[in-house]
Amino acid sequence: MQQTLEKYLPESAVASCFELIKVNHVHLKIVNERVTRHGDYRRRKDGNHQVTVNASLNKYRFLITLVHEIAHLVAFEKYGRNIKPHGLEWKRTFQYLMLPFLRPEVFPTQLLPLLARHFKNPKASSSTDAQMSIALKKFDEQQSEKTYVFELPIGSVFRIYNGKLFKKGNKRTKRYECIEMSTGRMFLFQPNAEVELIKS
Repeated sequence: MQQTLEKYLPESAVASCFELIKVNHVHLKIVNERVTRHGDYRRRKDGNHQVTVNASLNKYRFLITLVHEIAHLVAFEKYGRNIKPHGLEWKRTFQYLMLPFLRPEVFPTQLLPLLARHFKNPKASSSTDAQMSIALKKFDEQQSEKTYVFELPIGSVFRIYNGKLFKKGNKRTKRYECIEMSTGRMFLFQPNAEVELIKS
């Protein structure tokens, strides 16, 4: 397992992550990319804990996702199953488990201030923190041809991963109102959602 982790994690984080997995009896599955999530945690019927993480993530996002999911397990074990999945107990657990990794031996120095800000109040997904998500994306091995919603001019038509077409509208507080072309329904998009521009 430790050798497998070396392929997916920053070198100086491998031993600590292996320890987290071992201590918490995690069955780690590294899976092909799922568009809607980076990873997940579930308790199996036999009582064992399973964490899955996308193989396609760069090593910094892989580390954050792995610790995010183990934090679910630790928070449920400590506080009980009735807590909110991304509530205060999980946030505190995630902060505590991430703290040893927030150092220049693990993360590039340009990411550390963004990570420090993010972990003051961690979100349900690192992707909803637009600034951090964009910074992390720079470390992807394959740079995608896609564009972020916030970069598109108002009125642009774009396609999302499932082929549906949308027209970009105005920004609300944080997200953009976008109209689905086939139905006329309005949806809210994160500024850093990756989409394919069709026409501007």
